[in-house]
Amino acid sequence: MLSLEGLSVGYAAPRGIVLASLDVRVAPGRFVCVLGRNGAGKSTLMRTLAGLQNATGGVASLDGEDIAGLRPQTRAQRIAVVLTERSSSPGLTVDDVVSLGRQPFTGWQGRLTADDRAQVSAALELAGASPFANRLFDDLSDGERQRVMIARAIAQSPQLMVLDEITAFLDLPGRVETMALLRAHARETGGIVLLSSHDLDLSLQLADEVWLLDGRGGLAMGTADALIASGQIGRAFDTDAVRFSPTLGRFELVR
Repeated sequence: MLSLEGLSVGYAAPRGIVLASLDVRVAPGRFVCVLGRNGAGKSTLMRTLAGLQNATGGVASLDGEDIAGLRPQTRAQRIAVVLTERSSSPGLTVDDVVSLGRQPFTGWQGRLTADDRAQVSAALELAGASPFANRLFDDLSDGERQRVMIARAIAQSPQLMVLDEITAFLDLPGRVETMALLRAHARETGGIVLLSSHDLDLSLQLADEVWLLDGRGGLAMGTADALIASGQIGRAFDTDAVRFSPTLGRFELVR
């Protein structure tokens, strides 16, 4: 269970609090998409839930333990993180990079057991990265690198996976495949997957639950159908040029 209790996230003055007093519960096995316009606070929230940034108030807990208070190794065993920043690993192959996902479990010697190797191979296969497992990571395209980072996160076998805009470098088929596999992975493993995305259409189709940031410090949550029916999707994204059509489930140009 992921639990946010009165959680506020943000920065020191002058920027200040971005999202305030969030109270949310997420059950195991859920695929949650975090949506909102640029500047609404998606990345700030994701970094806080991953333990990379301190909350400005309240608590985010995983199975009753404060995420911010977890020891680094324990956090790495329970939470996997993939950010949108371009990664670099000079001299390492794809297989090496994905194997690093098992490092929190291998001890100081870093030796992989047969079970570790099996999890790495399975993660490569799930993420569609097996065909280039022996290539140097830094020789890959941006889309291929993102597949590898997703595989590394899967190899960690985490309770919580935090993925911030990770489909940005993928083409449309790649985005569909990746989001579908993450949803299936959450359901099969009982883990929680949080994915922030600008891909509104796919998120509304595939998410078990949507967190919608309205850009004014508020967060609405529910199924895609409920948020569409209530008009909250439109209020968060409509502009003078485009409007969200609840009937069609997509944006239309304003004529």
